[in-house]
Amino acid sequence: MCSTGVTMNNKKLYFSLTLIVLLLAFGAWLAIFFQWTVPQARIATSVTSNSSGHVAALEPLFNPPALEDAPKSIREQVMIGYKIMTETQKYASEYVGNDLACTNCHFEGGRSKDTLSLVGVGAKYPAYRNRREYTADLALRTQGCFERSMNGKAPAPNSQIMQSLLVYYQWISKGVPIYSNPPWLGVPHDLGIDSKADVAAGKKIYADVCSRCHGDDGHGTLIAPALWGDKSFNDGAGMHRLRTFSVFTWRFMPKSGPILTKEQALNVAAYAHEQPRPKYMATHPNKIKRVIKLPVEAIK
Repeated sequence: MCSTGVTMNNKKLYFSLTLIVLLLAFGAWLAIFFQWTVPQARIATSVTSNSSGHVAALEPLFNPPALEDAPKSIREQVMIGYKIMTETQKYASEYVGNDLACTNCHFEGGRSKDTLSLVGVGAKYPAYRNRREYTADLALRTQGCFERSMNGKAPAPNSQIMQSLLVYYQWISKGVPIYSNPPWLGVPHDLGIDSKADVAAGKKIYADVCSRCHGDDGHGTLIAPALWGDKSFNDGAGMHRLRTFSVFTWRFMPKSGPILTKEQALNVAAYAHEQPRPKYMATHPNKIKRVIKLPVEAIK
């Protein structure tokens, strides 16, 4: 009787342990299943609760991926895009009409935060462009850069130049949520000061600070591009706007370490703005022809 009772108790114990193990295994399987089937965010952003208790995602992180980490299927195009950005004269000479390279404004091929960065443009565009009075994608935006900043002609959307650049933009934008607003993109509209530009003061600042890199005549040197003259950007470029040129100068110049005050940046930009440069000549239509019109109620 005693032996039989012990045996029955052991069987109950083994059965209980087996059941517990099976339940634990099933629970683990459920956890893994739901973890991998829940839609994942494009980036692993942290979240915080604001004062009203609503949960809000943090700003996207500036973390451009290494070029060599691009998937094998696009790696060559990514590398070519980077070469076009940094060695524009060598890789896209047929579309360039001056001595500039894309990296003169977009330092390190646009991968630097301390510049007119391109990290995130793949997620920011398409975007409305006042100049075109229409929404533009990155191909149209880049065509404008070649025509204006490079004083050249627009590469066709289906050209290797354009396609490699588009692949490059997309890769360095990896991890930035679509239609987010990366705080590092672009520059402020203006310097935010009431000072009036003093061209004469700007001429002295140029001679004291800028000429050592850009040359006494402003036509560039081996270490810095031309700021005016035939080898510089034309009068249709964004940098020809005084507000853009002055903000860029204040934030990033000299490249080795910005030192100018806002007033000094405004003055020297005004001096450069007054110098001669090429006239903008469009090589493809600047406006998008509106043929299809949508009823007003359809877009509300």
